[in-house]
Amino acid sequence: MNEKMSVSFGEAFRVWVKIGLLSFGGPAGQIALMHRVLVEEKKWLSEPQFLHALNFCMLLPGPEAQQLATYSGWLLHGVKGGLAAGLMFILPGVAVMLGLSMLYGAYAELAFVEALFFGIKAAVFAIVIEALIRISKRVMKTGALYGVAGMAFAAIFFLDIPFPVVVLGAALFGLVAVRISPAIFGEALETTDETGRGSGRGGGASLLRTAATLAIGLAVWLGPVAALLLAFGANHVFTQEAVFFSKMAVVTFGGAYAVLAYVAQEAVQNFGWLNAGEMLDGLGLAETTPGPLIMVLQFVGYLGALRAETGLDPVLAGVAGAAITTWVTFAPCFLWIFLGAPYLERLRNVASLNAAFTTITAAVVGVILNLALWFGLHVLFGEVEEVRVSIFRLYAPNIATLDLYALGLSAAALVAVLRFKAGMLPVLGVAAGLGLAIRFL
Repeated sequence: MNEKMSVSFGEAFRVWVKIGLLSFGGPAGQIALMHRVLVEEKKWLSEPQFLHALNFCMLLPGPEAQQLATYSGWLLHGVKGGLAAGLMFILPGVAVMLGLSMLYGAYAELAFVEALFFGIKAAVFAIVIEALIRISKRVMKTGALYGVAGMAFAAIFFLDIPFPVVVLGAALFGLVAVRISPAIFGEALETTDETGRGSGRGGGASLLRTAATLAIGLAVWLGPVAALLLAFGANHVFTQEAVFFSKMAVVTFGGAYAVLAYVAQEAVQNFGWLNAGEMLDGLGLAETTPGPLIMVLQFVGYLGALRAETGLDPVLAGVAGAAITTWVTFAPCFLWIFLGAPYLERLRNVASLNAAFTTITAAVVGVILNLALWFGLHVLFGEVEEVRVSIFRLYAPNIATLDLYALGLSAAALVAVLRFKAGMLPVLGVAAGLGLAIRFL
């Protein structure tokens, strides 16, 4: 605890900037990166603290990795720490995604960027696998937890069961199982008196503080939405984006993939902001830039405003649309953390809650395996068909479209991170350079 209390805000801020710049690979890679830095290297958070925060963030709508960064910053330095960590996690990706969106809107031809990120994608696949192995070793203590992970994977990958249902089922199993046979959790329910900064610097949980946090958070989030409605009316593209993506911020359980189908349907068919192919291009850009995958919504907001009749310069309108979308997507994420974290820290040593969170963490391992397999199929194969067999959903890659270069890069990156413990930045940098060489030479 003394070591945690000695962390200066400036030192922590530099780490948050580093994490934000290196947060490639979707939630699996991002969570692994934060675990490596915060728990293993810096030792600012204990393993129970980190997993407790992760479990809570998995239950929230919105990007769990960004919320985990916010929670971690809150544990260290209270609200200002949460704001610093959460903002630095997304700002590099916001800047990169805005630049790519502007290039896409102007040229729709990103051969150089595509070549650069071809190698990065292959490396990210390896990093996701390494994350899966790392987290599994630390979480999976008993056979029962492996069973929960396996069922969670099967539920999502084969049965296409919604992510919130999987998480709820895992939590209920934990609550029941701890009463029947606590031994199935092994050492996972061992409690600790560590509280870190969460109970002190983060502020205690009280009704007055909660009410103030809620009022300020709602004003920051929905105030601009109300202002746009008054200024432009309900049918203006800025207002439509603000209202629509505010709704998405409340229902985006399970990350970008879980909500992508609905966003694509609404943005493409109902609003006409972009077409289906452009939606997939946006997701591809979001997958290969730092920050949460939900950053694809910024791309949608940019193109929607760029092409609408706003009376403004199209590029300026696009930037405004991207900013509005980003604001209403991420502002609620801070609200959820600042509302819930003080209460969750009080309950960290409650056995029944820990049991529910432990089974949720095991389920998350299955979810990460699902993401790793899905991501790997789309990195290695040019064509992957979704097939329905009765109640089962299967993926059928076209073997003829196997990209041997992507396979080789992924295998080399996997050897680098697993065998030689290479750092993330060197692996991504070398892979990006090789991707350029392969595509252009």
